[in-house]
Order: sequence, then structure tokens, then C-alpha cells
Amino acid sequence: MQYQDLILYRFPGEDRRHMSLLREFAELIVRCSADEPVSVEEQQTLRTVYYRCAGRLFEIASSHGFSGNLWQAYLTLFLVDAENAYSISCEKRGERANSSVNDLARHDLSVIKELFDFDLEILSRELAVDGIAELRAFQSADENGFVFNRRIRDRIQELAGELAQAKDVADFQKALSVFYEQFGVGTFGLHKAFRLSHDEAGALMVQPITRIAHVSLSDLVGYEKAKQKLIENTEAFVKGLPANNCILYGDAGTGKSSSIKAILHQYYDQGLRMVELYKHQFQDLNPLIGMLKNRNYRFIIYMDDLSFEAFETEYKYLKALIEGGLEKKPENILIYATSNRRHLIRENFSDRDEQDDDIHRNATVQEKLSLVSRFGVSIYFGAPEPQEYDNIVLALAERSALTLPREELLAGARQWELAHGGRSGRTAVQYITYLSAK
Repeated sequence: MQYQDLILYRFPGEDRRHMSLLREFAELIVRCSADEPVSVEEQQTLRTVYYRCAGRLFEIASSHGFSGNLWQAYLTLFLVDAENAYSISCEKRGERANSSVNDLARHDLSVIKELFDFDLEILSRELAVDGIAELRAFQSADENGFVFNRRIRDRIQELAGELAQAKDVADFQKALSVFYEQFGVGTFGLHKAFRLSHDEAGALMVQPITRIAHVSLSDLVGYEKAKQKLIENTEAFVKGLPANNCILYGDAGTGKSSSIKAILHQYYDQGLRMVELYKHQFQDLNPLIGMLKNRNYRFIIYMDDLSFEAFETEYKYLKALIEGGLEKKPENILIYATSNRRHLIRENFSDRDEQDDDIHRNATVQEKLSLVSRFGVSIYFGAPEPQEYDNIVLALAERSALTLPREELLAGARQWELAHGGRSGRTAVQYITYLSAK
């Protein structure tokens, strides 16, 4: 069987990412495996194809941090990135017995297993090319690729090893379906966080964020009640229980954004994903929800530093989308936002003069306040009291192994906060960073 025999693993958008390399190398394998020897006339053409494909495999190894058999690592990447009827049905649910989709997948995987088990030494013998030893046992100079974090990279490499040890197609399929069930598939399965963009035709695209600050809740000193409220709402959400949209508001530098990042880090393994959305992208909310609502993950749409000036009316659009449209709100999507403003929309004393001419003054006020009421959970992060600020500084200093006397440390912290915007978790971190650098 050949590459052209694939059914499910011939998915839309494939040529941009994987299929052109798969097609060329698979055709090369089939030709070199044929009973008829490669002629002298063919050899130069096939050598050109080989070197082009080998170069791309080495590039993928560098960008992804792969080592070992690069052809097998590439095929494994292709399999874990392939969103189709079989892989999506397996993610978080597992393989369904006696399913027609399973039979179709087994057909495809039998083709891929033949490619997977191909001995690259045959290419060396038939084409007299260089680089085969490196393709079979590549040693990366830098194991930290920039596409995946190390944990995901290691999972893909481990799966490649399991697939290489599979005795038959049934074992091959079982190892793959277990991966789909445990870790997911495609962009949403392999990454934690995403942002929106558009392709050349203007179609909405979800792009993974590959460099994320790994903040844990234990890193955030103080605000225990606020963090607990956020944890309880998020835990209910990832468990499939009723949960609310959430707004974190309060003073700058108090850990609102860091708390949400920590939530993602803590619950990622339970299927939580996060999509970052900016105010100018509200028009993309409907198509984004359409992309997310049928996947087997829990998505938080994250809006950082959300606020509106009095002349901005985008909040009306957001208000309708959060709750109030005809379509039922998807159970796997919540909105988490941070803001320095309690009611999100800027209010001025001059507004009162304008409202004197408003016949329905109360209705106008309620329209502006109704946006924040769509967030069922409101969590306040205020500037710490002096004793709380001292406790944050002491805890951070202990983690950084600073040995300054307590009195000297706290005296410097008070001078620092006076010169750097007041008491907050952020100024405490900046002060400890300053001391650590010295």
C-alpha cells in the first residue's frame, strides 16, 4: 500500500504543514522498495528528492527538539497533529469498539506503519546518499525546540518509541489511541494557550502560544481567599459542573493576570485550554466559539486588562455574546477577564450632567453596569496592607535565598514601594529581583 491509499489521515489544510514531505518521502520509499532496481537515469532525480526531504527532516528536528530516528519522529508528529474523525473521537473519550471509524483508521495506520518500519539503510544502498546514519540516530545539539515545551516534545518522542516497538497494526493503533485519549490531538491537544489571527483569505486562525510564563498558584504570595474563589470556579468548570464567567478586578500589580496564568498551568492536564482575546477582536468571538464548542476540552477565553472608555460601544457586543443570544452558551467555554475597573466602563462626574437630560436616567446607568453583571464571579484584588506587603517581601526573599537581616530587608522594601508606585505584589517582586541581581 502507498501514501495515496490514506482515507482519514488526508485532512484539510494538510499541504501547508506535513503532507508534501510525507508524499515525497513515501514515494521515494516505495520506489526504492520495489523489486526493480533503481536505474542510473533515475538515481540522480531520486537523490535530489532525498536530499530535499532529509533537509526538511533535519529542520523539523531542530525546531521541535527531536532526536533519534527522525523519519519516525516526523511520522509521529504527523499522527498526533492529524485532526480527523478518528483522532477527535478518541481525545478524552478513548477508542470506541466496533466502530466504522476505527476500521477506517486501521486501514490508514497499516499504510503508515509500513512507512514507519522502513529501513532507511535501503536508501543508502539504492541511492548512495549521505546522512542516513544521522537520520536514523540524530543527536540534537539543542534539545529545547521552540515549537513545543519539553514535556510535550518528550511525550511525542516516547510515543515514537512505542510505535516503533508495535508488533502489528493493532498494537500500533492502540498506542496511538491511548495518546489521543490522554493528551489530545492537533493544535488544541499539543498546546496550552492560543491567540487569534487571520490567514491571507481573512479566515480566522487559532495560533498556539509556544512561550508561556509557567506560574503556579503557590508562587503567588497572599490573596488566599481570592485565589480560592478562582480555584473553586475553575475546578467546577474542568469537572463539567456549572461554573460562571469570572472577572478579576482591583489595583494594578496585585496578581490578577498571574493568577489566571497559574490556573492554566495547574489544570492543563485536566483538559483546560486558554485563548487570549483582545478588545479589537470581539467581532471574532462568534466564529471562535464555533471552533471551540464541539471539542473535548474546556476553554477559557481570556481578556486581560479589559476596560472601555465612555465613547467605546464594543461592550454592548460583548454583553450580548456572553449571555443573552438565542444560541445556548457552550458548556465547555467560559470568559475570564481582568480589569483595574470594577464596572469595566469608565465613568466621569460629567456623566451626571449629561444624565440630567436623560429621561430614563436609571436605565442608562444600568446599561453601563450590566456588562459586569454578566460575570457571575467577581474577585477583588486590592493593594496589600503594610503587614501583608511585608509578608510578601519576606516570602519572596526566602525563595530567592536572600540573607539580608529582616529589618534591613523590610526597610528597603518600604523605600522601594514609595519610589515605584506603591505597595503591590509586583513592586515586591521587582524589589527582590533588584536585590538578587546585586
